[in-house]
Amino acid sequence: MLSFDLIFNKFFQLIYRISINDVVDILIVAYLFYKILRFIKDTRAEQLFKGVIILLIATQVSGMLKLHTLYWILVKILEAGFILPFIIFQPELRAGLEHLGRNTNLFRFGSQAKSAYEINIEKMISEMLGAVYDMAGRKIGALLVLEGKTKLNEIVETGTEIDAKITKQILCNIFIPNTPLHDGAVIIRDGKIKSAACFLPLTQRKDLSKDLGTRHRAGIGVSEISDSLTLIVSEETGHVSIARSGKIYRDVSKERLANILKNFYKNKTEDKTFGLVKDIFNK
Repeated sequence: MLSFDLIFNKFFQLIYRISINDVVDILIVAYLFYKILRFIKDTRAEQLFKGVIILLIATQVSGMLKLHTLYWILVKILEAGFILPFIIFQPELRAGLEHLGRNTNLFRFGSQAKSAYEINIEKMISEMLGAVYDMAGRKIGALLVLEGKTKLNEIVETGTEIDAKITKQILCNIFIPNTPLHDGAVIIRDGKIKSAACFLPLTQRKDLSKDLGTRHRAGIGVSEISDSLTLIVSEETGHVSIARSGKIYRDVSKERLANILKNFYKNKTEDKTFGLVKDIFNK
């Protein structure tokens, strides 16, 4: 049985032998796998990829266990099936190569990624502003929690998972009175409506105004335990408020909220400019 000292010695010997070329090689391969996985996500190719992984694992296991007949069958399946993905998924492969061709200008890669991300953020902010002030005008109560770096998984699990693109129509429909999801908070994560009808912890502060109801106290409460930004629409007054770091700012104008949202997402936008390696670890 190998001792821990021997294992550690072997490990450090391997580390010492790694050169800068090996590091670059690993990073390039990791980035390529990352881009491939991102590209095939939520497509037909994703299911095929999972099937191939299962076949490869089954082939290795059958070989280790010396199940010769099963191993021979699986090897033949893999050999015969190698060319099939190129035929079945020819449109996806062509689209992938076209995407690669559009992004071969390495000097413009960072600026292109930043521009695309900024456009997406601007559209998301526009949709949220449209929904919030539309509901404010109709005095429809609403509570939106924009997740920061602190993940709110426990709160997300109390609601109904949606995982939908942010649009004015969806947000307004969620908070229409007497609908299944209107009572509770919407959690916004990574540019999507992650969950709706979520329960938030109420603040225990005693110095708040008496006219602040449960919705406002919940918005303050979640901002006390995280770095989130909460948007609150009052159904009594139609005013829009925000809660951040345990503080509440009431009757916020549309222009001011737009600036607050832009600043909230500013750090994430700046992260996009650090190049390929940072992109791999942040996504």
